[in-house]
Amino acid sequence: MTTNRQLAFDLGHRPAFGRDDFLVAPGNQEAVAQIDTWPNWPTHALAIFGPAGCGKSHLAHVFALRSNAKVIVPSDVTTSAVENLISTQSPLIIEDGDAVSDERALLHVFNAVKERGEHILFTSREPPSRWAVKLPDLKSRLSSVQAVRIEMPDDAMIEAVIVKLFADRQIEISPDVVKYMVRNMDRTFAAARRIVDLADRESLTGKRPVTIPLVKNILKASSE
Repeated sequence: MTTNRQLAFDLGHRPAFGRDDFLVAPGNQEAVAQIDTWPNWPTHALAIFGPAGCGKSHLAHVFALRSNAKVIVPSDVTTSAVENLISTQSPLIIEDGDAVSDERALLHVFNAVKERGEHILFTSREPPSRWAVKLPDLKSRLSSVQAVRIEMPDDAMIEAVIVKLFADRQIEISPDVVKYMVRNMDRTFAAARRIVDLADRESLTGKRPVTIPLVKNILKASSE
């Protein structure tokens, strides 16, 4: 049996993580400014916090490129791994810092980075002062961390993000489609990424451009 539908292989896309590719808006301006001022931070630790999909990880990758920082995730922070984590003479980025379960290991990492005069960047949903931490010494350290919130984007920012996400996939998109998406989707970066990904796949599978009817079907299916 023949078909005119092309298989959508999961090759992914290559998002741009350079500083010039990060979209700056009032909701993230302060966080961007803090990254741009490194290494002249007032303290050795900084936290960027906000809801899922707001751009924390993208900005963390910008910082990693700028500072040659080592990026680690919560499962990397264990007592047995502390020596390895602090062995490099470079800043650390701990993504989803509020999900670290080994509090004593996190305390050791925090102290060691400070003692050697390096910097640590956290990303999280809430500021470190609000993390559900039981270890008193760690709670005290985290309460002193400078924390900057990334706000939810407005319509103009969401439009810009949608255009960028499609551009990362080398897909041209009309302004009418972008405006339709913004009017009918959740106004979050996470929703924008999810819908653009689905539109990309559907467009590739059906060998058709991304149009309002295509996006409408995706939004309808997503809400069911």
